[in-house]
Amino acid sequence: MSKPRRAPRRHVDGVLLLDKPAGLSSNDALQRARRLFNAEKAGHTGTLDPLATGLLPLCFGEATKFAGSLLDADKTYRATVRLGIVTSTADAEGEVLASRPVMVDKAQVMAVLQRFTGEIKQVPPMYSALKRDGRPLYELARQGVEVERAARRVTIHTLRLLDWLSDRCEIEVTCSKGTYIRTLAADIGTALGCGAHLAALRRTRVGALDIATAVTLDAIEGLPDDARDRLLLPVDALLIDLPPATLTATEAARLLHGQTVRWLGEVGQRYRLVAPQGFIGTGVLLADGWLKPQRLIASG
Repeated sequence: MSKPRRAPRRHVDGVLLLDKPAGLSSNDALQRARRLFNAEKAGHTGTLDPLATGLLPLCFGEATKFAGSLLDADKTYRATVRLGIVTSTADAEGEVLASRPVMVDKAQVMAVLQRFTGEIKQVPPMYSALKRDGRPLYELARQGVEVERAARRVTIHTLRLLDWLSDRCEIEVTCSKGTYIRTLAADIGTALGCGAHLAALRRTRVGALDIATAVTLDAIEGLPDDARDRLLLPVDALLIDLPPATLTATEAARLLHGQTVRWLGEVGQRYRLVAPQGFIGTGVLLADGWLKPQRLIASG
């Protein structure tokens, strides 16, 4: 008996705010969501470790053109830091390297958290996707090879203690791109003198996007197709932080043909281009006062 033929992929445009479960890679979550929407084209806006849960914005169709806009966005996490245990990966999935008594109090924890607020230096972990000579560091780490990594500057905008027990604390972190929460947890443990690792992590915010309106894969699976499509945000949802440039029909037509239009504004500012028919892409204001298209959605 022949297998039933799969329905052709659909052209779907929009942004899905997914609440990713633990134990699933970002790509696995993306592929499951893509199958549920039967979408032709899909992408995510930056990975979230399998250990972590929480907000993973996914892009479908034309929205994939703007996925990179969130790579530089600030992010907010709720993290559980387990004190007294050091692991090979700085999180709960690694091998235990050391176990030490925890002899700190809440006041000491809060004082240490203050030291990690602002611009700090972090040495990226070996278990990361950063590359050395074309190979991801995690591949080298799995072979027992450790290479020197240069410290990088990141910014911790806020670092709050949410809950405290004798051997663990829950913190909320709002940070710049490139921040490793695993490294932050391990560094906090080092500063406290007892060591630590990241026991759990949940991302609650990416740029202006919030976990409050995110949906799970299980919830999506239980919906009919038309209800699933209503979960999608507009294509420009990833660009909500950009100011709009409201265009006339003539200006929009020029930009859609790769031409420039005169505009008043701050040189170098990026804009959401809003035509009479709706969002058409992004543009940037050049030094000579001309607004130039950057990325445009397919018309028609």
